[in-house]
Amino acid sequence: MSDIIREVDEELRRERLANIWKNYGGYIALGAFVIVAATAGWRGYEYYAGQQAAAASERYVAAQKLAADASKTDEALAAFKAIAGDAPASYRLLARFSAAAELGQKDAKEGAAAFEAIANDTSVESLMREIASIRGASLVVDTADVAEMQKRLAPALADGSAFRHSANELLALAHLRAGNQAEAQKLFLLLAFDPETPPGMRNRAQRLQATLFNNAAPAAPEKK
Repeated sequence: MSDIIREVDEELRRERLANIWKNYGGYIALGAFVIVAATAGWRGYEYYAGQQAAAASERYVAAQKLAADASKTDEALAAFKAIAGDAPASYRLLARFSAAAELGQKDAKEGAAAFEAIANDTSVESLMREIASIRGASLVVDTADVAEMQKRLAPALADGSAFRHSANELLALAHLRAGNQAEAQKLFLLLAFDPETPPGMRNRAQRLQATLFNNAAPAAPEKK
């Protein structure tokens, strides 16, 4: 009896599968085709992206070699700008940074402007924008006034920025150059007592703050 029941169950299962295939076979075949096509398409895209990245890497290395030769700065700039125009996103940004650095070696203001363009580009990740603001401001710290430095450093001066210490140090130097010793001293004190300030920067801040304090201290009266 159990054999008969098993045969009936198997027959019913085959009939059920046959009905399912009859009613939905086309959809099942289409679904399978879509899955296979999507997998093949993704593999193809991965291969294409890998090839593009490899080509961009080779171009970037070649541009770096040009940049290492002081007599080929213009060629290096052209190479970096070309990469920034048509390479994959990561290499485009890397090339923009490199081009700005090359410009900065030729002309500090032009280099700073190129870094500022990156810092103001909202399509760029915030961390990279902060780095760009620091790089740009450092090029003109000896010539820019305090207001300009504050504008350039705005992304890095924001609360929670990973580069706020570097930004405050550059701003303090701008105040110092402008003769605003009191403002410079406040920023150096902030850096000196912030536990998150990098050790080397904290030491510099402590030394500069001490120098400013000693310079500001009134001279002892002469003994009569």
